[in-house]
Amino acid sequence: MAFAMRLASCPGASLQAATAWPSNLGSPAPRLRPRWRWPRLRPSAAASDQQALLAALREQADPEAALRMLNSALARDDFAPGRDVYEEIIRKLGTAGAFDLMKVLVREMRQEGHQVGPGVVQSFVEGYARLHMFDDAFDLVLNQLDMFGIQGDTVVVAYNHLLRVLMEGSKIKLLESAYTEMSNRGIKPDLVTYNTVINALCRVHQVRTAVLMLEDMSSNGVAPDEVTFTTLMQGFVEEGSIEAALRMKARMSEMGCSPTSVTVNVLISGYCKLGRVEDALSYVQQEIADGFEPDQVTFTTFVNGLCQNGHVDHALKVMDLMLQQGSDPDVFTYTTVVNCLCQNGELEEAKAVINHMVDSGCLPDVTTFNTLIVALCTENRLEEALNLARDLTVKGLSPNVYTFNILIDALCKVGDPHLAVRLFEEMKSSGCTPDELTYNILIDNLCSSGKLAKALDLLKEMEISGCPLSTVTYNTIIDGLCKKLRIEEAEEVFDQMDVTGIERNAITFNTLVDGLCMAERIDDAAELIEQMISEGLQPNNITYNSILTHYCKQGNIAKAADVLQTMTENGFEVDTVTYATLINGLCKARRTQAALKLLRGMRMKGMRPTPKAFNTVIQSLFKGNNGRDALNLYREMTEVGEPPDALTYKIVFRGLCRGGGPIKEAFDFLVEMADKGFIPEFSSFRMLADGLLNLGMDDYLISAIELIAEKANFRESDVSAIRGYLRIRKFYDALATFGRLLDINNPRWTYR
Repeated sequence: MAFAMRLASCPGASLQAATAWPSNLGSPAPRLRPRWRWPRLRPSAAASDQQALLAALREQADPEAALRMLNSALARDDFAPGRDVYEEIIRKLGTAGAFDLMKVLVREMRQEGHQVGPGVVQSFVEGYARLHMFDDAFDLVLNQLDMFGIQGDTVVVAYNHLLRVLMEGSKIKLLESAYTEMSNRGIKPDLVTYNTVINALCRVHQVRTAVLMLEDMSSNGVAPDEVTFTTLMQGFVEEGSIEAALRMKARMSEMGCSPTSVTVNVLISGYCKLGRVEDALSYVQQEIADGFEPDQVTFTTFVNGLCQNGHVDHALKVMDLMLQQGSDPDVFTYTTVVNCLCQNGELEEAKAVINHMVDSGCLPDVTTFNTLIVALCTENRLEEALNLARDLTVKGLSPNVYTFNILIDALCKVGDPHLAVRLFEEMKSSGCTPDELTYNILIDNLCSSGKLAKALDLLKEMEISGCPLSTVTYNTIIDGLCKKLRIEEAEEVFDQMDVTGIERNAITFNTLVDGLCMAERIDDAAELIEQMISEGLQPNNITYNSILTHYCKQGNIAKAADVLQTMTENGFEVDTVTYATLINGLCKARRTQAALKLLRGMRMKGMRPTPKAFNTVIQSLFKGNNGRDALNLYREMTEVGEPPDALTYKIVFRGLCRGGGPIKEAFDFLVEMADKGFIPEFSSFRMLADGLLNLGMDDYLISAIELIAEKANFRESDVSAIRGYLRIRKFYDALATFGRLLDINNPRWTYR
């Protein structure tokens, strides 16, 4: 013991020094100094001192402080540590991973004549597992048990500790090896062994293999208990096989093993997960008739199952039944119902449940409030969400990082970044540390709104505060810089990612490629694509579309065609976005017929052109005074493409009104357009109105105004004013009022 204590008390020595000695490398243990015998104490004095020290050690969370405490006790000549003190110190060292020092103490413990129990082995095994050193835990139990002097029945306990941590760590192959080695070494498994192995197999969905373990248990004379059967039933429930779980319950009864409330609750949960709530109800009624008494878990399982299947009203009735039977719903039960109500949009009912929860003496937690805050933000009821967050503090609860992230994100989405930043500062001053998501939300919003200086300040703040920076963070900054054509700065951030070890993905490269193309640095963009390939990333359609767009904007169709050929040679499927980009370029270069040919070529390849592709060609045809072909293409679009969008209707209507066809054709299209729910802009409607008035088609004009006023949901008082002007044939006064109202109801769009 002398050496171990000296190691802990030496100046500059610490557990770091102890843990730096890797036990798995076979390094020799430190040499013990000459030993002495501890003086024997009076039994009463020794027992009281031991218990006092043991209690103090158990309350001390810091292993180093525990060692200092023990050193202080050892400074007394009349004190010698007992077995329980040794075991507690070893357990504390296990939490710090000081395995070499633990082994020194085990040797000293045995030299002092103390028996080393399985609990000490457990401290080693759990310590290794905590550091994910599962191979070391495996080696310790299989090859180093002699160090502990463990023999007989206690050996299986040590193996059980190993099996448990391997199960919890999902190390199924190591677990199978350990179990097999038990058989090879003649170590007889007990009930705990089998239950652990069965649980592990069920966790990795090997339920049928787990069932075969029952035969192994029988051959070794080990009777399964309710834990064995319930674990197997839970395994079948997770697989969605409730019938197999019921068969296992029947087998349980045949073997004389009585089901427990856990067994019944597992089966209820299985029914509910499959949406078979009625079957679950029938089953529990049958169990109640056989003497089963539902507990809180039973009720909570039912409430959760009903909510998951959309039966929140029934869930509320079950909660009432719980209260009547003296089984108070817990926070989880209430929160489940609140979440279901929020998902259904029943926010007032959710608030009522929370109020009832408080009145019943069950205090909501932050999760309960967060559920309601999310729903309020989704409904754009931000003021209420903010007030609810403030109420958390009043009720003695602290909003957590999730709460703040919800609110900051919602404020950014509704366009109130100033309040979002204020809330961010309040978050920090309240002691709640922002996480990566908090920063990413704000950085994304600032970049989108062009406030790059503030976004870069936040990036620096992340670095200083030690908050992890991810690829997403850097990509957002690069995108913001590129959109503002600050390409050199974007390149610096791109290089910084490499220096700091942040992975650059395809989005990183594509964003910068697009920025370089926007800055007309096409050669640099091509070099970046080569670098992308050298770093093991494959360019995709988005990569090539950036270069394609650049050439199309320049009207350099030959270069664009070369890019298209490169894409096909590299095995890329040319998608609708690529076609739309090339079609747009051809139209800008006034090669409308070539664009039309490419558009129809898409159909020959089995692709369905998007409205964006059609709109570009239709607009180009109208500009080239090819109104008839434009209208035919529109008709073709309605038959073979995706449905026309608002822009399609506005392009065609404006083209017809500008002289792209007979005036009656423009009127008929207006009717068709309105019937589809699309309202024209007034400038186009005014051209139609002028044409109708010039041709004396006043009745058509009145019909058109009445139709659009109805479709645009004008107020009756406004419609009456327009009708008054029309009755006295003051058409231009009617149009002025009509135009003002139409512009209010239908924002302008740009036609080029």
